[in-house]
Amino acid sequence: MTIRPAAAADLPAIAAVYDAILDREETGPVYTNWQRGKYPTADTARQSLETGTLYVGEEDGFLWGVATLNGIQPPEYARIPWIIPAEAEQVGVLHTLCIHPDRSGRGLARRMVAFCEEEARRRGKAVMRLDTWEGNLPANRLYPSLGYRYAGASEFFFQGIIREVLNCYEKKL
Repeated sequence: MTIRPAAAADLPAIAAVYDAILDREETGPVYTNWQRGKYPTADTARQSLETGTLYVGEEDGFLWGVATLNGIQPPEYARIPWIIPAEAEQVGVLHTLCIHPDRSGRGLARRMVAFCEEEARRRGKAVMRLDTWEGNLPANRLYPSLGYRYAGASEFFFQGIIREVLNCYEKKL
């Protein structure tokens, strides 16, 4: 089992993870507020790939997870009462962490978060911040179990596409 920087050849498999999540939500519980064809897409992944901030998890040739790790804090973060002090350049931000539904429940999200935390530390970050849709029950249970502090919630106009309330979390690295 490996977590590594994504490559251009991974883009179709990354898009397949996004599609599998959206497919599952058509018949099962809904944990995202994503919109098929709008967010996330292969182009979303390509943008992160081009900035060197896209990571994938794979095992035996199967791409099971994907996440973006950068320092980009959405403008709405300014409304969140963060407690852990940090200059902007000290903050790592985890975006669009997703695990293929066929591999969920195996601790892979925990592994991906741990990898991203270590990568953020390697880059000199002191704090990790992230957000998740208020209806994403698994993520809203996961992050506090990994030592993340709930910092608040706010309405976001996510990517200029989706209006939603996101819960924000932070952790000192």
